[in-house]
Amino acid sequence: MSTAIRPARPEDCELIARLIGELAEYERLAHEARATADDLRRDLFGPRVFAEALIAEADGHPVGFALFFHNYSTFQGRPGLYLEDLYVRPEYRGRGLGKALLVELARLAVERRCGRLEWAVLDWNSPAITFY
Repeated sequence: MSTAIRPARPEDCELIARLIGELAEYERLAHEARATADDLRRDLFGPRVFAEALIAEADGHPVGFALFFHNYSTFQGRPGLYLEDLYVRPEYRGRGLGKALLVELARLAVERRCGRLEWAVLDWNSPAITFY
């Protein structure tokens, strides 16, 4: 299996919205997931960008994503990256795609002179806790 991590493009917004829905189902929070492809298009690619996303591909097929944004440390006087969501479809887990997404985020954080890379995990999500 060949894998790749790439920046999201505007045409990925429908896919990202579906993946967010899958993540929300897994986290038992589907009732809270309201983001649409139009929301994502506006906020990831519009005149004012609020977040960015990476797409994980397996054999040329998109199978996961990471959505992140900048924060700022007043003590460090440097930006940071906050990972909002990382999701790989269940049938593609254990193949290194989640790790590859994290490695690319870390690379971006270093390239952008970030002082930290942060995320949070639901306390009941033991597979995610083990992964991180």
